[in-house]
Amino acid sequence: MPAVLAVLTAGLMVFHRAVPNSVGRLGSLLEAFLPWLGLAVVVLLVLALLRRSATALVALLLPVAAWTHLFGGLLGTEHGPHDLVVVQHNVSDENTDPVGTARALVGAEPDLIALEELEPPALAMYAQTLAANYPYHVVRGTVGLWSKHPLTGARLVDIKPQQIAETWSRGLRTVAHTPHGDIAVYVAHLPSVRVRASGLASSRRDESADLLGKAIAAEKLKTVFLLGDLNGTVDDRGLAPLTSRMNTAERGFAFSFPAAFPVARIDQVMARSATVGHIRTLSPTGSDHLPVTARITLG
Repeated sequence: MPAVLAVLTAGLMVFHRAVPNSVGRLGSLLEAFLPWLGLAVVVLLVLALLRRSATALVALLLPVAAWTHLFGGLLGTEHGPHDLVVVQHNVSDENTDPVGTARALVGAEPDLIALEELEPPALAMYAQTLAANYPYHVVRGTVGLWSKHPLTGARLVDIKPQQIAETWSRGLRTVAHTPHGDIAVYVAHLPSVRVRASGLASSRRDESADLLGKAIAAEKLKTVFLLGDLNGTVDDRGLAPLTSRMNTAERGFAFSFPAAFPVARIDQVMARSATVGHIRTLSPTGSDHLPVTARITLG
């Protein structure tokens, strides 16, 4: 039995795209926690040792190889040259310490800081605290960007799903004029997903991701950054309209949610015509998300 389970585990890792999404979006649900399938290897190893099964031990090489192929490259850190540092953080509209949160983000010394769930009066506190180090900023709805470099051409990006009737503004686009050239920067907060008895409820998130993907595809500037709470992992096929067009982090897992016990990175840094090197989490703030910071190399 451990040998059979080892083969099945390896199959799920390698062929996760074959798991259908038509019923309960089971494929996306699996992909949201795909790296954690590696824990099954530990359990199966214990079973194989208890049964003294040489066949099971050999079979375990399959899921180990599959996990290493999919996620081994994310292990370790990267200290090579980079052009820009960015921070992405859903600060939470229930955050009781916006000033402390802002100061913590400044401590990472990024060039750009993207924030979501900005609500008054906390928005004014973020703006005031960040102003000294980040003189340029734009806010549209509940998302904003703070920058050390001039920003122009800020506008709303409409990513609202059709089923949402109320006022809902969670996307912006602006141009950062950096020493390395002009960069189109998108900040977005996609709709939340819910795990229910019927499966993963992600239709609104998927629709919003598709709208955002089309906006980025139409972007005329060559270099594009996307920073945001995308409510999905880079393995989740629901984010395919974005991950198919943009590069994701080459190093680091940076599980960002929930802050108390992070199990997935749903706060993302992606780039077009640039490389996202190492991504990592920062210390907890007053939010239910952990901030993430990434190094980006242009070209």
